[in-house]
Amino acid sequence: MTSVPHLLTEIPGPRSRALHAQRGAAVASGFGVTLPVFIAGAGDSTLEDVDGNTLIDLASGIAVTSVGAANPRVRRNVTAQLDRFTHTCFMVTEYEGFVRVAEWLNDHVPGDFEKKTGLFSTGAEAVENAVKIARAHSGRPGILVIDEAYHGRSLLTMAMTAKEHPYKTSFGPFPGDVVRGPNANPLRGAGADEALAEIERLILAHGAEHFAALVVEPIQGEGGFIVPAEGFLAGLRRLADAYGIILVIDEIQTGLGRTGRLFASEHDAIAGDITLTAKALGGGLPLSAVTGRADIMDAVHTGGLGGTYAGNPLACAAALAVFEVLEEPDLLPRVAGIEQRIRRHLEPLLIELDQVAEVRGRGAMMAIEFADPGTLAPRPDLAQRISAACHAAGVITLTCGTFGNVIRLLPPLVIDDAVLEAGLEILVASIRSIAAEEAAA
Repeated sequence: MTSVPHLLTEIPGPRSRALHAQRGAAVASGFGVTLPVFIAGAGDSTLEDVDGNTLIDLASGIAVTSVGAANPRVRRNVTAQLDRFTHTCFMVTEYEGFVRVAEWLNDHVPGDFEKKTGLFSTGAEAVENAVKIARAHSGRPGILVIDEAYHGRSLLTMAMTAKEHPYKTSFGPFPGDVVRGPNANPLRGAGADEALAEIERLILAHGAEHFAALVVEPIQGEGGFIVPAEGFLAGLRRLADAYGIILVIDEIQTGLGRTGRLFASEHDAIAGDITLTAKALGGGLPLSAVTGRADIMDAVHTGGLGGTYAGNPLACAAALAVFEVLEEPDLLPRVAGIEQRIRRHLEPLLIELDQVAEVRGRGAMMAIEFADPGTLAPRPDLAQRISAACHAAGVITLTCGTFGNVIRLLPPLVIDDAVLEAGLEILVASIRSIAAEEAAA
């Protein structure tokens, strides 16, 4: 492998800049961009732009290309399906791929009970359909969500999402019947018992009979890769059982091997009544799923679920290839090794630099948070400057967090060890450089 990153031009290069200018004239300005480079090709660990630069991919298209952006098994399956047909709409005429994907999810999603699955196109669709199913089964309207959550960009999922800007600004009013409870964020001193007590108070204040579902990410994504305090998820499971509320676990970013287990909820030994998957599920093609207790899933009347592109045949073919990769015996142990490498590079910074507040996460879902020492006031400026330095050096990183002060790492699960090491070395060097500039100012 050629040493990476391999840069022939500045980032972005001249061809990318020209295309970006064309984009500005043609594409609605509401679409943001993390790094304005145009991609021409990809490997398991890298992306090549139109200027010939090879970049290290520590983003995976926001956890989508977990098996690589050009996985040969995904290409093989999708090409074979493309030779047969592209679409029929599963609600018009059926095809086998939809059934096979549902069967795999029913077998592998946590929960020792009979399951059924519905396939859709996007994560937000999965969340909204889970709400529909929970309401149909329970006859209740209310949805309980957690602070710092992110669940999507549709109107209902924006109501369920905590972060105002950029997701909710100017788009209201939003649907009602959404109640937000506290998160158990260890860095900010929020323990599990305290958060659970307040959530129970909210349930009783609104009336338990009001809530159809409690929706939670086992590790928060856009909220900052927050791993909840020990006992929080198990406590939510107990509250849901006690008050007859359907527990919906949003594994859209955390699921399908991202944390070193097939599903992040396995780390806490819990199962949702409904579990949501998307992102990595389609191996780069749009696909999402709602998998849950058979009696809950069957509560919806015939014709009540669907969508023109729901479970598209090409996406189902890609998902079946993703499952093959996930079932390789060395893959999930390898993800634990990714976490170890990341921690080995980043955790020394906790002692070295006061602005590094926490290194956290699981598996290939890791983050570093920047804040002022003592007050823990968020430092989004540092996160942005460090991420920009990484981009200029040819490493794709993402920021996140309610205040934008977190750099998140989402490398492909199949990333080459040497490529990961190179990317982490550039990240650490960028952090030290920006910290030194601040100290000298």
